[in-house]
Amino acid sequence: MEPYRAALHVHCYEMLGSLFDADDAVQDALLRAWRGLNGFQGRSSLRTWLFQIATNASLRLIEKRPRRLLPIDYLAAATAAERGAEPRLEASWLEPYPDEMLRIEDGFAAPEARYELRESIELAFVAAVQHLSPRQRAVLILRDVLGFSTREVAGSLETTMGSVNSALHRARRTTTERLQGETQQAALRVLGDDRQRQIVERYTTAWERGDIEALVNMLTDDARWSMPPQARWYRNVAEIVGFLEQVMHEDWRHVPARANGQLAIGCYMWDVSRGKYVGTVLDVLTVRVDHIREVTSFITPEVFTRFGLPDELSA
Repeated sequence: MEPYRAALHVHCYEMLGSLFDADDAVQDALLRAWRGLNGFQGRSSLRTWLFQIATNASLRLIEKRPRRLLPIDYLAAATAAERGAEPRLEASWLEPYPDEMLRIEDGFAAPEARYELRESIELAFVAAVQHLSPRQRAVLILRDVLGFSTREVAGSLETTMGSVNSALHRARRTTTERLQGETQQAALRVLGDDRQRQIVERYTTAWERGDIEALVNMLTDDARWSMPPQARWYRNVAEIVGFLEQVMHEDWRHVPARANGQLAIGCYMWDVSRGKYVGTVLDVLTVRVDHIREVTSFITPEVFTRFGLPDELSA
């Protein structure tokens, strides 16, 4: 079962929108598979059988926990008058996923899959999937991400092929409505490695110099900025500038990373009491051409270790 662990973890993350919930689902799935291995009769492939178990483990977790969203899906953008308000924390937020964990061999998905692996892990896709019902979510991922046949999906979910096709139709319509424009994979391919590095370097240099103008020049006019687990978020340059004026005066350092198949940066803020830069935020960038369309700042330093990022940087 070990060769399938990485692919199962990605699958559970896509279902649940949480790195840590995916850990729980995979652990549950592999334990159930191990206990039931003597009952595996080879009527399907081992791959199909394991993904069936992992899908059902994810569905059980979904029943117990609220769906995970991004702030832009949760409430209206913050206005200047609301910037000082206390954040609303009752929602469960989508979590970032380390590219380092996408160690999946060729052939992880069948040729019938509609989405590339990295497309299916992008923030926009995972966020869109969270708006589907649990059954629609499972059908879409099994069919369009993993490339299972309608018959295999029906068997895994113990339903009819007609029900699978109906759920798939509705799921595709919902995700298509929410996924507008090109994928990040398409945008990054056009940029190439050198221009991607330049975007990260310009972004981090602007932060470390406290240069708001330089950072704003990197943003599209309709840019958005969110900071889960804080619920408030900002849209358009005018609102974002007001937010940046509050935070860019701090002393920051940065380490490049990759998250959800996108450009990302580990952000470290100077802590006077500790005499070190302390891991504070993971910024995930969504780019359009050579500008930044969206910044999702995950204020969850507990994920730094999973991204291979140090907790602290020395002076």
